[in-house]
Amino acid sequence: MATTPAPPAAPPKPTWDPRGAEPPFPWVRPTIRIRLTLLYGGMFMIAGILLLSIIYLLAAAALHSGNTPFKILSGQNVTVASGSCQIPATGNAQEFNDAISRCMAQQRQHALDSLLTRSLMALVGLSVIAFAFGYAMAGRVLSPLGRITRTARRVAGTDLTRRIELDGPDDELKELADTFDDMLDRLERAFTAQQRFVANASHELRTPLAINRTLLEVHLSDPGAPVELHQLGKTLLATNERSEQLVEGLLLLARSENEIVDRKPVDLAEVASRAIDQARGEAQAKGVEIRGERAYAVVQGNGVLLERIALNLVQNAVRYNVPQGGWVSVTTELQDGQAVLVVSNTGPVVPAYEIDNLFEPFRRLRTERTGSDKGVGLGLSIARSVARAHGGRIIAEPREGGGLVMRVTLPV
Repeated sequence: MATTPAPPAAPPKPTWDPRGAEPPFPWVRPTIRIRLTLLYGGMFMIAGILLLSIIYLLAAAALHSGNTPFKILSGQNVTVASGSCQIPATGNAQEFNDAISRCMAQQRQHALDSLLTRSLMALVGLSVIAFAFGYAMAGRVLSPLGRITRTARRVAGTDLTRRIELDGPDDELKELADTFDDMLDRLERAFTAQQRFVANASHELRTPLAINRTLLEVHLSDPGAPVELHQLGKTLLATNERSEQLVEGLLLLARSENEIVDRKPVDLAEVASRAIDQARGEAQAKGVEIRGERAYAVVQGNGVLLERIALNLVQNAVRYNVPQGGWVSVTTELQDGQAVLVVSNTGPVVPAYEIDNLFEPFRRLRTERTGSDKGVGLGLSIARSVARAHGGRIIAEPREGGGLVMRVTLPV
């Protein structure tokens, strides 16, 4: 009795994350404002330390220990009183002079220590004020850069209509903002022209394809047509249907590049269930089981486009599966404040280095053109574009034993 060969092991997953690890304390990242604050404050502290050193040296020179203002020359039963120095009650003139010198030295050192302590306290207080003032001034100077950054973030969401329109003096920051606005103008015109061209071309191609399909169906309905003509008509009809799918895919891809503005509550579980219903017939024909639990997960978006994501992923999972005993798992859930749609399946082993190529238009595993009957090569490209338009992302990972795990994450 022959033994069933074990399924091939999936290739090792990459050990690095292309997104990069987030810092443990993002609020202490070395921003330009923090660096300018440290620069201004550090320069003030260096200047304060130099000034304090000069004042200390000058004060020490002025209070030189050899400059005793008076000296006792002679006398009997001289009495000297001091509240801060120890001076003998009686003695000769030399003893009194030595005691007075020691007292003056102590007073000099006490005055220098007091000057140093109070100067350091004043330096610390002024440094705090200098750092706060430097932080405020750096924020005021860098406020145009913050405005540029906020506009760039909005543009990153494919909203190319935003402009900085920075007011103020004609300095380097205004020149940078104006250059950025000019670049956005060119980008908006280029993207608009590209989307208009794809939409118009797709729309214009629909009419001849529809006419071809009608003519082919009419000729195929003729019972007196030769068998060769029927076979040729079926082949041409399949080719025409494939072209229609390609045109529809290009049109949908062009529309899904824009950010979704009109958003409505959409349940991912319902979207996934509708996609499964549409792909169930093809799955049964291929002997693929569809399973998985779908929990309630509501997002704000376009229901038709979100259904397209689920349908494309489920269809790909069904079509690229094992010949026998295959399955497709479709689950939805809420996780860490985000809605997650996961579609995993059995299938051939997919190398980890080829994952990114699957999301490119007209790209498949180990082939670059549409050379099979499994689709037109736009399914995953459309899914990624729709996910980005909703502010989410889609990640593909090789599954242990073969197949893929597609994870769509959308903000709720």
